[in-house]
Amino acid sequence: MPTPNLRALVGTPQTKIGTFLFEFATPGIGQILKAAGADFAVLDMEHTGFSFDTVRSVVRYLQAADLPLIVRVPSQSRHHISRALDTGAGGVMVPIVSSVEQAKAVLEAAKYWPDGTRGVALGLAHERFAMRTEPLLPRFAEQNARTAVILQVEDPRGASAADEIAAMPGVDMLWLGHNDLSVALGEPGAFDHPDFAQAEQATIAAARKHGKSVGRLAVDARQAAQFARMGYDFVSIAGDVWLLQQAFAAGVETIRRG
Repeated sequence: MPTPNLRALVGTPQTKIGTFLFEFATPGIGQILKAAGADFAVLDMEHTGFSFDTVRSVVRYLQAADLPLIVRVPSQSRHHISRALDTGAGGVMVPIVSSVEQAKAVLEAAKYWPDGTRGVALGLAHERFAMRTEPLLPRFAEQNARTAVILQVEDPRGASAADEIAAMPGVDMLWLGHNDLSVALGEPGAFDHPDFAQAEQATIAAARKHGKSVGRLAVDARQAAQFARMGYDFVSIAGDVWLLQQAFAAGVETIRRG
């Protein structure tokens, strides 16, 4: 039977802390993050070129550490969404979801009947390769219950539709894509701009109103703590590349100072 899953963390009040994996898809990464106190990790396919072979491996690494893994898929393609879940990922993060219609299409791809139309292939990685004899319907329900759906708000349309999207059964989390949102607003990197602040607050309020989670990536732990105070309950402390760079740069500076 599946182990405790990502959805058990969704909508709970405590801050969940994780990081993105952009580079270090190595066998020990799950246990390294678990030992450091992480609550989750996000494997990024959108900006890395990671293949599904890499996803399959990293899912196993994170399962070995009993650490929930989200896969950020490269598009809203049904093939990307359902295939990531078939590898056994605890959830999918889907980019640039700007309407209820797009959210419905994501849910269709992510959920089995009657909640969606995900293609049926049981007894594989998402069921831990167990040879099971139960009827299909309870197995569908089990997978639907363990599969987390995270939708990225990355433009003004998504922020405007956040309340409707967060109200949808099956949507577990809104994730603010801050860089893309600022670009879509015509103010790249202006995270203190009133339009950005309004879109951000609308996203946070929508998630909280409907008992869903809301997440954002921070540049460092200090900023992540700030985001938690703002109402984000899932925060990513940077990503693997930047964490290594930050730690090494701090060490170099200490040594140079003597």
